[in-house]
Amino acid sequence: MAGGLTLIVDYGLCNTDSMLRALEECGADRVGRSCDPRQVAKADRLVLPGVGTFFAAMRNIREWGLLDEIRAQSERGTPFLGACLGMQLMASSGSEGSRNGPIEGLGLISGTVVRLNPQNADERIPHVGWNEVVANGSSLFNGLPEKPDFYFVHSYHVRLDCSSEEAGRSDYCGGFTAAIQADGKPIFGVQFHPEKSQKNGFKLLKNFLAT
Repeated sequence: MAGGLTLIVDYGLCNTDSMLRALEECGADRVGRSCDPRQVAKADRLVLPGVGTFFAAMRNIREWGLLDEIRAQSERGTPFLGACLGMQLMASSGSEGSRNGPIEGLGLISGTVVRLNPQNADERIPHVGWNEVVANGSSLFNGLPEKPDFYFVHSYHVRLDCSSEEAGRSDYCGGFTAAIQADGKPIFGVQFHPEKSQKNGFKLLKNFLAT
């Protein structure tokens, strides 16, 4: 069992049920979900899932007082996992859903969220389905195959400023960062849905819980 409180940050744009059940099945001792920054401050691990637009998500995170506490937990070295939109929110900025250009993200990693760019007629946006991820040494992928499959649903991706923070890559749409790990910190992100990725996704969640 992974001790302490694993808290799912609920900012009103995602169904947290499947992530909560997956974390419980993967051995989390206590799993909760909250939009209360006071609960975020007490967590031993944070998970930020999500669907929707970058603009709407960051609006809620700011208005609900979650932004400063998420950043403070990051500075304290609290393990953090962003999934799908949650990974994109970790970036410096993004523009999806904004009428006035890029807006500020959480800033847990340095990078910009941009739209996928199909390279041929077979590559559709949004990107929906299973794809291989080439892992790059992160502990998130311990015990997984060299090129594990995960389930994706997205139209945007994170373009990192620092390539050393790329923990996994997919070759769809010319290649994009599919997983990240902040340099020197237990701060992770995955563009796919681990809670919907069956055996490989659950192994990845177990690795995160072991952080």
